[in-house]
Amino acid sequence: MRALPLDFREASRLEESNWSDWRWQARHAATNLQALDKALTLTDAERVGATRAMAAGLPISITPYYLALCDPANPDCPVRLQCIPRAEEAIAVEGDLRDPLGEEAHEVAPHLIQRYPDRVLLLATDRCGVYCRFCTRSRLVGDGGGARSMAVLEPAFAWIEAHPEIRDVIVSGGDPCIMSTDRLARLLRRIGAIDHVDYVRLATRAPVTLPQRITEELCSAIRESHEATWIMTHFNHPKELTDEARTACARLADAGLPVMNQTVLLRGVNDDANTLEALFRGLVRSRVRPYYLLQMDPVGGTGHLRTPLRRGVELMAALQGRVSGIALPKLIVDTPGGLGKVPVGPNYLVSEDRGVTVLETFRGDLVEYYDPPEL
Repeated sequence: MRALPLDFREASRLEESNWSDWRWQARHAATNLQALDKALTLTDAERVGATRAMAAGLPISITPYYLALCDPANPDCPVRLQCIPRAEEAIAVEGDLRDPLGEEAHEVAPHLIQRYPDRVLLLATDRCGVYCRFCTRSRLVGDGGGARSMAVLEPAFAWIEAHPEIRDVIVSGGDPCIMSTDRLARLLRRIGAIDHVDYVRLATRAPVTLPQRITEELCSAIRESHEATWIMTHFNHPKELTDEARTACARLADAGLPVMNQTVLLRGVNDDANTLEALFRGLVRSRVRPYYLLQMDPVGGTGHLRTPLRRGVELMAALQGRVSGIALPKLIVDTPGGLGKVPVGPNYLVSEDRGVTVLETFRGDLVEYYDPPEL
């Protein structure tokens, strides 16, 4: 499926070079109620949500490409649910947190977060092509700072240099791929100059929301700046796997950049087994490894999009044995407060007694497994 330009942009009259230009896409992002009104038949709840977002909430920014994936007449469209504000964002529910992963408490240098012994998270920018309504960093994205300069990030680089136990740097934001190619390349080269860092993870939703950004120039710059770079992205629904998105993923893979996907489990978007199966199979066909199925973080104002934890467990049970292991991610809860990720899932271990373990297969069969004798 190819994302079709919206009539309200009269994009069918535009030269293809405009629609395919990521800078044009970024410049023409919908950022207010008026732009949404021209593209979609908004509900009252969406109007209230957009008005609130413009005044004080998580900002609105939706590239024309991603907005074109929204069903203009269906407010329950799985893409629309991810990017259009709703009145429910003003509703607080028990467990809501402003900073659900405790990042501010784990900041070890400006814009640098450490929650695990061997890795750090570098927040390189606060900008994204699309501000997802379930964003775990809604407290800071789009706050006006933009991309951090190398001078501003230097204390973070110095901290990493002083801590040889750090082997993995996750570059996130915001979306670092919204930065210029030159700025991103300089950042990656600076990390690459730190000998004990084995690899970099580049967290970006550009393949999903702005695939025009994934140019051959960008892929080459990333690979040349730090050859051990992994791309971490977020496809949440099969509708997002357009021809443009698949082309972007192919460019990354062809450049030697492995692509991993972290799907966020979202109510009404992908909380059924058929949708997830189609998504995971489509990702593998696109040379993208389904890595995590993430229980949504309890960020304030997102209760209407979160699922009960048991739903994720049920879905993993439904998918076990139904799709290949290469297409089956781990179900992960990133525990509130920043205490780390916990894998959860169905319990296939029925009992253990005197070296005999009873296991339940995905078909429901009970099988005995005998431990070897102790030496």
